[in-house]
Amino acid sequence: MTALNPPIRAEYERVLEALPDTHVERLLPWTARVWEQAWLRRGLILLALLILWEIVARIQNNDLLLPTALQTAHALVDGLASGELITKTRISLSLLLQGYIGGVIAAFVLTTLAVSTQFGRDLLATLTAMLNPLPAIALLPLALLWFGLGQGSLVFVLIHSVLWPLALNTYAGFQAVPETLRMAGRNYGLKGLRYVLQILVPAALPSILAGLKISWAFAWRTLIAAELVFGASSGKGGLGWFIFQNRNELFTDRVFAGLVMVIAIGLLVESLVFQTLERVTVRRWGMQR
Repeated sequence: MTALNPPIRAEYERVLEALPDTHVERLLPWTARVWEQAWLRRGLILLALLILWEIVARIQNNDLLLPTALQTAHALVDGLASGELITKTRISLSLLLQGYIGGVIAAFVLTTLAVSTQFGRDLLATLTAMLNPLPAIALLPLALLWFGLGQGSLVFVLIHSVLWPLALNTYAGFQAVPETLRMAGRNYGLKGLRYVLQILVPAALPSILAGLKISWAFAWRTLIAAELVFGASSGKGGLGWFIFQNRNELFTDRVFAGLVMVIAIGLLVESLVFQTLERVTVRRWGMQR
């Protein structure tokens, strides 16, 4: 039996044609590169709104109804310098953190039960259909009866405002996890809590982060509204109580200073907490653009 000797193809050299003269695109000018920065665009939008506010307030010319942006800035600086606004902010954020953590834990327990058992799915569907449309502030009178004039009442309504939107978003994210990932987790013998933490939570993280952002916004505005209605908690009031007190005393510039503080905290949490969390997780992993 003779060995096969396949034919060897002769080597050859192919000469490439010269590239035609084309216009090489230059790098973007520095102005365009600076304009690509999101913080600059958003800062310009805020500046435009402040200028519009100042113009409208000066045309309206009634400090009791609408103080100017400069008057509000002075009231804000005075409140921060005296420490009053800082104290009120610390009280509000302390209450918010307690209610937010409680709501996150409750939502995680409910959704874990929902993806594990049929009873959990029925329980989550029934409770969200009943309680999610119910405004958290509407439960405040009942909370006052159950928990008294203290922080417990405010924490209760905060947990309600966080629990349902976060549970719905988390469960929707769990339901959207591809079957291949589920099968991989089962093949590795993952069950119960380990299956949820190692398979479902990483895959559903974009939906979970969206739920965390929505529930944060609900909790923040619920807290301010509850403090406006309920007032001080155990002799201590937060930003909502600060706004309510100054409204009664007709210090409109201080009322606007309190509102600006509420908005500023919302912007800081959005940019420093949630955007950073998204950047180091879902965007870095290619799960979100």
